[in-house]
Amino acid sequence: MRHVLLAVLALSGCLQHEPVATGVDTGADAGVATADAPTGTRTGTPDPSGDGATVFANGDDPANPFFASLGTNGRACASCHDPLVGWSVTPQSLAARFAQTGGADPVFRSVDGAVSPTADVSTPAARMSAYALLLARGVFRIGRLIPDDAEFALVAVDDPYGFASAAELSLFRRPMPSTNLRFNATIMWDGREPTLAQQATDATLGHAQATAAPADQIAAIVTFESGLFTAQTYDNGAGDLTLAHGGPLALSTQPYTPGAIDPQATFTLYGAWANDPNPRRAAIARGELLFNTRPFQIHGVGGMPDRQVTCSTCHDTPNVGSHSSPLPLDIGISDAARRAPTLPLYTLRNLATNTTIQTTDPGLALATGKWADIGRFEVPGLRGLAMRPPYFHSGLAATLQDVVGFYDTRFGIHLAPNDRGDLVAFLSAL
Repeated sequence: MRHVLLAVLALSGCLQHEPVATGVDTGADAGVATADAPTGTRTGTPDPSGDGATVFANGDDPANPFFASLGTNGRACASCHDPLVGWSVTPQSLAARFAQTGGADPVFRSVDGAVSPTADVSTPAARMSAYALLLARGVFRIGRLIPDDAEFALVAVDDPYGFASAAELSLFRRPMPSTNLRFNATIMWDGREPTLAQQATDATLGHAQATAAPADQIAAIVTFESGLFTAQTYDNGAGDLTLAHGGPLALSTQPYTPGAIDPQATFTLYGAWANDPNPRRAAIARGELLFNTRPFQIHGVGGMPDRQVTCSTCHDTPNVGSHSSPLPLDIGISDAARRAPTLPLYTLRNLATNTTIQTTDPGLALATGKWADIGRFEVPGLRGLAMRPPYFHSGLAATLQDVVGFYDTRFGIHLAPNDRGDLVAFLSAL
């Protein structure tokens, strides 16, 4: 048994932390809370559909190195994993930071925030242009190399910023939230980091441009972020989501065994609201049922054979929505046909067959070198979605309506308008 401190992240003009319960003993293996969730409150982080909040199962630690500048450019982990927007960033939050600082906030750094590390950032107007993709999509530029032993070669680059080449591809990706990490089967969109400690080390040396990453600081960061649990707590139409089984405190007690799944009942949060007289609550319950049970046929998904599935087939971690074991998939987000003109486009050639493919991001293939892995990305968790738009690795979908619309169109599900609305209501309540 061990002592854990629980707190809820609150927003009331500035960042505050309100304790919910202290001195709670839990099993050493679980390391999570068992106290009752607070009810009837709206403490948390306002988002378009309500409020979200965070439980700190390993202690609320504002002095943690997660919040400290550990490098040479002023950045902390929290610069790109903002507690107020689901431990990620959003275009709205970034626009506010840009306006307040003229683009001088540490999140705006050429190393990865700009469209190119050589972009002009000498004036506010120049910075507005240099950080255009970060401001529009909340994506950072990740510089990656094609592995020496790759099954493919780069044969052409169309980079609107004139930087990307075989020496360094520019990949624009959303920062994955540094919360709910206990449920992650992999780390990063392409699964390239073996441990959270290695990820924190590489982020400190890379994103923060530090000269060293002391082991004690890295360990403290990992302990802190491993205890974060974030979820929606209040819905503008349904009210307090913790009256069902929503919210971060219930999430922090959710059992999880990697690979042990029940894909027929991925989410069991809001079924009791199926006949609720509140129309928003009933919509959330219908959306949950659709997510769990509506069948559709997938085709052309790299990493999975053509077959009939439900949403819960891939988002199978109970009440979380990630995949319970590694499952990188290519659903077509980085296809040339979906390329925005603001993104680079890469033409790759298979060294064995001379087949070519065009993509805005090779994804997992840059970690494995495998032709079959081009365009494959890990299945992300779904809790706290409403707090951190836009969605998909490249920020392709601006809203949850766009996410549902993408899947409906991509796989020909033929959702009725009310079904789309119910799914959006459910996703917004996670």
